[in-house]
Amino acid sequence: MKKIVFTFLLAATFIGCKNSSEEKTQGETQELSINYKKIKLDNGLEVVFHVDKSDPVVAVELMVHVGSAREIEGRTGFAHLFEHLLFLESENLGKGGLDKMSARIGGSGANGSTSRDRTNYLQTVPKDGLEKMIWAEADKLGWFINTVTDEVLAKEKQVVKNEKRQSYDNRPYGHNQYVIDKNLYPKEHPYNWQVIGSLEDLQNATLEDVKTFFKKWYVPNNSTLVLSGDIDIAQATKWVHKYFDEIPRGTEEIPALVKRAGKVDETKSFYYEDNFARVPQLTMAWPTVASYHPDSYPLEVLTEYLSSGKSAPLNEVLVDDLKLTSYTAMYNYSSELAGQTQLLVRAFDGIQLDAIKAGIEKAFAKFEAEGISEKDLNRIKAGQETNFYSSLSSVLGKGTGLASYNTYTGNPGFVTEDLKNTIAVTKEDVLRVYNKYIKNKNYIATSFVPKNSADLALKGAVLADVVEEVIVTGAEEKFDPKIAATYEKTPSTFDRSIEPPYGETPSLAVPKVYESSLENGLKIFGIESNEVPLVRFNITIDGGQLLESFDKLGVANLTAGLLNKGTKTKTVKELQEAIQELGASINIYADTENITLSGTTLAKNYTKTLTLAQEMLLEPRFDETEFSLLKNATIANLRQQEGNPNAVAQNAYNELIYGKDNIRSKNTLGTLTSVEKITIEDLKAFYKNYISPSVAKMLVVGDISKEKVVASLESINKNWVAKEVKIPVYKTPDAPTKPVVYFYDIPNAKQSVLQFGAPALAATDKDYYAASVMNYILGGGSFASRLTQELREGKGYTYGIRSGFSGTKAKGDFNISSGVRSNVTLESAQAVKKILEDYPNTFSDKDLETTKSFLIKSNARAFETDYAKLRMLSNISDYGLKADYVKDQENTVNTMTKERIKELANKYVNPNKMIWLVVGDAETQLERMEELGYGEPVLLNERQKKIKK
Repeated sequence: MKKIVFTFLLAATFIGCKNSSEEKTQGETQELSINYKKIKLDNGLEVVFHVDKSDPVVAVELMVHVGSAREIEGRTGFAHLFEHLLFLESENLGKGGLDKMSARIGGSGANGSTSRDRTNYLQTVPKDGLEKMIWAEADKLGWFINTVTDEVLAKEKQVVKNEKRQSYDNRPYGHNQYVIDKNLYPKEHPYNWQVIGSLEDLQNATLEDVKTFFKKWYVPNNSTLVLSGDIDIAQATKWVHKYFDEIPRGTEEIPALVKRAGKVDETKSFYYEDNFARVPQLTMAWPTVASYHPDSYPLEVLTEYLSSGKSAPLNEVLVDDLKLTSYTAMYNYSSELAGQTQLLVRAFDGIQLDAIKAGIEKAFAKFEAEGISEKDLNRIKAGQETNFYSSLSSVLGKGTGLASYNTYTGNPGFVTEDLKNTIAVTKEDVLRVYNKYIKNKNYIATSFVPKNSADLALKGAVLADVVEEVIVTGAEEKFDPKIAATYEKTPSTFDRSIEPPYGETPSLAVPKVYESSLENGLKIFGIESNEVPLVRFNITIDGGQLLESFDKLGVANLTAGLLNKGTKTKTVKELQEAIQELGASINIYADTENITLSGTTLAKNYTKTLTLAQEMLLEPRFDETEFSLLKNATIANLRQQEGNPNAVAQNAYNELIYGKDNIRSKNTLGTLTSVEKITIEDLKAFYKNYISPSVAKMLVVGDISKEKVVASLESINKNWVAKEVKIPVYKTPDAPTKPVVYFYDIPNAKQSVLQFGAPALAATDKDYYAASVMNYILGGGSFASRLTQELREGKGYTYGIRSGFSGTKAKGDFNISSGVRSNVTLESAQAVKKILEDYPNTFSDKDLETTKSFLIKSNARAFETDYAKLRMLSNISDYGLKADYVKDQENTVNTMTKERIKELANKYVNPNKMIWLVVGDAETQLERMEELGYGEPVLLNERQKKIKK
């Protein structure tokens, strides 16, 4: 899927705005609502407008009430297939129309997702592109289906297959949900199959099947259009009528589907030996209720209480007492027609899953005896206020919320009722839904275990029915994507082939940045922004992994992790509860170059949140028990990475790029050997020597002034004493003088993970931004890029491919990465090689125009969210950039020439000076890679035995 994930969260606080066209008096106590206006066209299309003029951008979302639940057995995956198809072409936009237009107008990139119940298409664009987007969305709905040919369908089937391999078949535990849903829902239930469908159904889909499906469901009377952002509602309404009015209503009425719960007449247990799993995983699933059902709200609280945080019963028993796992998760998965509650525990290596099940039963018994306290109930509700305001920080987030509520309830402002239902949850409700849906109720259990480890599965489990795809070289059907569709154009009352003009060009408003510093050396960079009553802050301490020794790899990661585990005066449980009661979040983590404390809080709770952050940073608990648990969790994570082809590829690639003697080549988690050797004294020494304000900075964005920020740091200035910290410098090697192909064997891999690249530039290098500009058409511009157009859109080899530069203060790499179907590993590498060889000499005037248009116009979106503003502050503070560095970047773009592009491409993306790494099935692909022309591939690991069924 072109994929987005969005959850429209609710708040325990009310904000004043307007509902529909009714204005409310500012400052009066009101129910929470999102301002909107809704109209309905004669053809049934429902249109929702939301005005937010805080940034010169507009989010456009078309949500169609069709997901996998509208499919039938034997014809699954159609809704998701259409999510793909609708981006490819329409009669008036032409081939690649929406993606190409998005690049020209500076959009965020046309995106979408499919669920069981709906498909959405969305992106954010500068406000001057609004009429163009309305025109384009109308063309998708009314002037699209004629452009779908047998060739287009054949190619997109391959893309979807690659997505399935990447997201399900070629990853640990990828088939788990398939097994659960097949058994939780009866065969005829529309949730019995997965959204992505089956490969067999997709392969068997005919052009007539596809057109019939489209004409039934993709109609105005089954759709919602939301325009959210800096809009004039009167003008936008005229455009909507102009472009959508003449699209005919669907010929069939769209009936509402009947809500139907899953059905489990008896508890059933299944196991599967997973090719990629390295530790066993137990999942238990119970049928529950659909979205917005009264019981769905206490089920949300129940599942969070049971599994989230130190005080959660599942964690107290399974993690702390029995030490069987470092990870439990329980969640309520509600959809339009039905719901399910799932509990997932990934055990430590070699643990028998019956022991996990016994621990779950013990945790449930603990909950039955103790229930949930009022304090815990309020703590869980408190975080929703912060989460709600976070959802308001982008026009896209608000637009998706409005579209979802309208699609499922008919009321875009249903957030008010949703909130009431959440606030109304009581302790008694939580215990009631536990007794009604979980306690002593039938469920589906799955045991996903490593190969040859069936003995770890639950006793009595039967083998799950999982269909593994057999990939044979040369077996895929051939198609010619260049064959154009021939058809009689769908009539219109005006010439729709003429793209609408731009509106008034939005002015670029660079946020005002302030700087300060404390006597202890802590530097401060901030942006005041009062769009929502939130404050986000990062305290970043230079060093991170760079300060480790090679025999104690992972110390920085463990130190950062342990700083989250309590303070001198608070246990982990007490600390977590103190943070949650404020509706805040604080997390400390490490990466290659830094240790970062990241915080989010309501503005009114900033001071209290900062006090807790200071306590975590300056008064660590260094608890021996927590250290032991953290080590076990890290080791489990490392074991899981061993079976994940993407993690394997990244770790192997880093060593090839940086060399084994450069610490940047090492996994920030460490190694199994190094982590075992690390003691808590190592962490204390690292903390004592390297956690210093002399190498630290604080970045602050939100509803707080510079004066208040500086004043709030008085205690940190007084109590955090500076020390000298010398950070080692590791020299990144030069690019290789000749290409070498490397191969890492993962038997039975359905995809090959490709990592091609070479050492390149630091972010501070004078060529760095210019090189990024050069890369836009190559592989940085998503669907505008040649790599995507050739390998995904042209050949169907991959679900996605990208290229980019990764420099920081140190020299990073240029990298091309992708997952391709196993049987075209060589062909994909050959295609990349040819694109790189041709790029310097074939970069055209049109390519330059597209690059400039996107990079200049997209700046209207550059500072919309608080996260974007934090990234801006990070760039300024890390690399010594001016506060308005974006204007220097615009100058680089405006003065770019084809000659400069050629120079940069020859220098930094030369295929004959690259590392070519393939992680895949050596039995079928290793020898073939010699045909790339770069010599015999170097095998990085011992060749594995083929795993037999």
